[in-house]
Amino acid sequence: MYLVDILIFVGGLLLLVKGADLFVMSSSWIAERFGVSEFIIGLTLVSIGTSVPELASALTASLEHASGIVIGDVLGSNIANIGLIVSTAALLSNVRTEELMLRRDGYIMLFSLFIFLLSILDFRISRLEALIFLLFYFVYLLFLLDKVKKHEEDIYFEDFMNYFFRFEYIFDLKARIETGIQGRIEGKRKEKITKKCSEETERKNRTEGEIGAKNKTANEIRNEKKSEIRNEIKNIIGIKNETEIEIEKETEIEIEKEIESEIKNPSESSLLKELIKLIVSGIAIVVGAKYFIEQSIFFALLLEIPETLIGISLVAIGTSLPELMVTISAARSGYASIALGNVIGSNITNTLLILGCSGLVNPLTVTKISIYYITPFMLFISLLLLLFIRTGWRIKRTEGVILLLLYCGFMFFIFLLG
Repeated sequence: MYLVDILIFVGGLLLLVKGADLFVMSSSWIAERFGVSEFIIGLTLVSIGTSVPELASALTASLEHASGIVIGDVLGSNIANIGLIVSTAALLSNVRTEELMLRRDGYIMLFSLFIFLLSILDFRISRLEALIFLLFYFVYLLFLLDKVKKHEEDIYFEDFMNYFFRFEYIFDLKARIETGIQGRIEGKRKEKITKKCSEETERKNRTEGEIGAKNKTANEIRNEKKSEIRNEIKNIIGIKNETEIEIEKETEIEIEKEIESEIKNPSESSLLKELIKLIVSGIAIVVGAKYFIEQSIFFALLLEIPETLIGISLVAIGTSLPELMVTISAARSGYASIALGNVIGSNITNTLLILGCSGLVNPLTVTKISIYYITPFMLFISLLLLLFIRTGWRIKRTEGVILLLLYCGFMFFIFLLG
């Protein structure tokens, strides 16, 4: 009997994870095809791509009023990212770190955790607090995509704080919108010039064809050829510069037309295929999250343990498995540092975006075990990670072993406590 529930739980998790991967790929492809700017794609789809399983499961749990699973999922994912994923990367190879990783994203991660701690002191996360989380996350994305890319020198945590409290993101967003509008106007202007050029060329060709049709005799054709050659010789010097300019303009127009044709006239079969993928993956995410969360609640009731513990264990580890597989692959290929950057970014996303969205759907209730035990340990292991990043600017295997042992010991303690 319980075997069926286990299979549904695993099946829901697989649907959730695979559906999330397919959804991000298909939606990015469609967005690019219809001319959505890279800024918007980066701001929405790519940035939350790795956190879609956690987001979908947290939103589903929030709709079910299962606050314990939402909080447990977020806190458990943050702890598992450090205690399980970073430790695995460190065990497989020394993880190189750098000052920027600590002084910008590391401190922003720590800042987001302290905001979370302050917000749960009253044992709940209100919609207003959830909105503040989302505001911080939105500004963080603008900071990365706009501020960091514009400056050649390194940008640190203090720059992020200035960016937020001086409301620089409002001006950056306004500039983005104005640039987009100006770009559309310029595109329309080029489109009109292209249309006029094509009409003028067609009219000239038609006129030349009519003239050619009237000339029948060999002498007339010969005289016409001679006059054309004479005219070309006379005009070639005078129109040289103009011709070069025209060639450049024609090249630009051709490139513009190619881009527009790719955007406006994508292959119908490819577009239909991606739309089907998008719909199927969306359904897979919804269905997978539904059964995954329902079975998580079922096991919590069956085993008579708090929802928070199910969230911190089954749900958190289940949604972190894809990242663990990617980390193992990256570490074996010598790219363990990428995994560390992904973990820090994922923890920021989990805290600000996922809790923000879930808290907007329904205010979240926080249990005592989350405030007194789980959150302090999350802060402790996060601080320890930042310390390890700084020691020799690499995370050594011994430090990986420490993180893994701390994670295993904490999970054993928290289940005994629960």
